[in-house]
Amino acid sequence: MEQGGYRSLRIPAVLCLALAAVVLGGGLFWPLDPLAMDFTTTLAAPSLAHPMGTDATGRDVLARFLAGGRLSLLVGTVVMFGGLVPGALLGLLAARTGGALDLILMRIIDGIAAFPPILLAMAVAIGLGGGLWTAVLGVAISTLPFYARLMRSEVLRVQSYPFVEAAESMGASPGFILVWHIAPHAGSTMLVQSASVFGYAIITLAGLGFVGLGAQIPTPEWGVMITGGMQYALTGQWWLTIFPGFGILFAVVATNLLADRLSDVLGGRGDA
Repeated sequence: MEQGGYRSLRIPAVLCLALAAVVLGGGLFWPLDPLAMDFTTTLAAPSLAHPMGTDATGRDVLARFLAGGRLSLLVGTVVMFGGLVPGALLGLLAARTGGALDLILMRIIDGIAAFPPILLAMAVAIGLGGGLWTAVLGVAISTLPFYARLMRSEVLRVQSYPFVEAAESMGASPGFILVWHIAPHAGSTMLVQSASVFGYAIITLAGLGFVGLGAQIPTPEWGVMITGGMQYALTGQWWLTIFPGFGILFAVVATNLLADRLSDVLGGRGDA
């Protein structure tokens, strides 16, 4: 790739690394317990003692913000791989086998895609009783069509190339063709898609937490923090919603910008 293309990755890469460094390393410099309550300092405004203020039970908002960031990175990663592995395998199997199996698998994927992703995630979370990990499962299931359809189209495109046909005519095994010819070409597209899904997972799980279907109080999760701070938004305690809201905004913008730049550099076609 051209050097200028890689240079375009610097800003989103720095933003993503900065986010990871702050939320993962912040606990070393601000080791307060995000669940510790102190009713002598309730709803304290940002200060040197509490840079992001405190909530209605005296819990330090900065400590909760950092813990919520770590949780967001964890669940975003789980959703990303939880959709990538089965979705890519389904798309690969459908493309490589063709025929009736291809038709059946794609109709299953179409059935999943028929539901708006957020509603499907909500339905799974409600059906399994709510909670963070049921919400994670629901969001992961909603990402299957993103990966499966894209993988299938990529495999069909690549396996029609002359070098794949030449390898088949020379007696190369299906496994050899998959590993050395198809996977390198489809991998860049899956990388772009994964970056898009990561940002989608963070904002969707925060939304589910906001409406009470994801993480539950008092879990330090950004969506839950916004829910808890909404009732104080009109009485001057702006820090309860602003800081977790900014965390969500920064994480989603950074990951989507990274996906966009990866698409330009690698030629991937993510569609989350």
